[in-house]
Amino acid sequence: VVCLVAYHIFFMLFVWSYWKTIFTLPMNPSKEFHLSYSDKESLEREPRGESQQEVLRRAAKDLPIYTRTMSGAIRYCDRCHLVKPDRCHHCSVCDKCILKMDHHCPWVNNCVGFSNYKFFLLFLAYSLLYCLFIAATDLQYFIKFWTNGLPDTQAKFHIMFLFFAAAMFSVSLSSLFGYHCWLVSKNKSTLEVFRAPIFRHRTDKNGFSLGFSKNLRQVFGDEKKYWLLPVFSSLGDGCSFPTCLVNQDPEQASTPGGLNSTSKNENHLFPAKPLRDSQSHLLTDTPSWSETSVTAEKGKVGMSNPALTMENET
Repeated sequence: VVCLVAYHIFFMLFVWSYWKTIFTLPMNPSKEFHLSYSDKESLEREPRGESQQEVLRRAAKDLPIYTRTMSGAIRYCDRCHLVKPDRCHHCSVCDKCILKMDHHCPWVNNCVGFSNYKFFLLFLAYSLLYCLFIAATDLQYFIKFWTNGLPDTQAKFHIMFLFFAAAMFSVSLSSLFGYHCWLVSKNKSTLEVFRAPIFRHRTDKNGFSLGFSKNLRQVFGDEKKYWLLPVFSSLGDGCSFPTCLVNQDPEQASTPGGLNSTSKNENHLFPAKPLRDSQSHLLTDTPSWSETSVTAEKGKVGMSNPALTMENET
């Protein structure tokens, strides 16, 4: 009875998380990142150069973007006609820009990104537990198979196949799940491991890492009761993320353009657009797991835009 109850619990959680991973639509950038009709016309009409830089400068001046292309330009998608938010990438399979894209997974026939990354992690976790449970409960019969302790029926071959399948999937899933646990602890995506995010002044592979507990909360949320359930509880909106390179200096006076902030001993002019409260409170040093609000000033982050050039990046 205990084995049957445990089996069905693992099975239901596995199917639930798998379903959510498959059928949760990837989130796309909000309308504020799309170029207006007039900006699109100007961009197509003007030759590449300073005139196009001015168009992109106007479009991106108030957007909370910190990452750049390798040449230091604002990341622009010429297929979706939008300024890419941080950690957003264009999926060639889905043919759309995906917020916080991790990878396109053929096993779930869906992009794994901001909207379903938690579901994907739980899918890996519960499928691993499911396979380990099957292998563990089948082990005693598998041993009897090799010691000729089972009746000579066709069921003995089913036992052998079941054990080998569960054991092999356990090995592959454990390595994949361990890899993504490491990604969560470092607040990275699979794409960011292969190409580290480029910020205004330099490339920093740990630019989005806020420490283990805050990185974990960014994916699973503040309320622990939802951590193990395939329900969406990730923090933020997927369009902007707090970084360890951008922290507010409370001693800096505010300016008409926003807030001055120091990062690596350099001052930057911050636009007035803030991060959401659920993201902003991750930048504070309060260790509590039940933080629910922050002041508006602590949520204001951003970065002045450098000279822009248009560069296609997929």
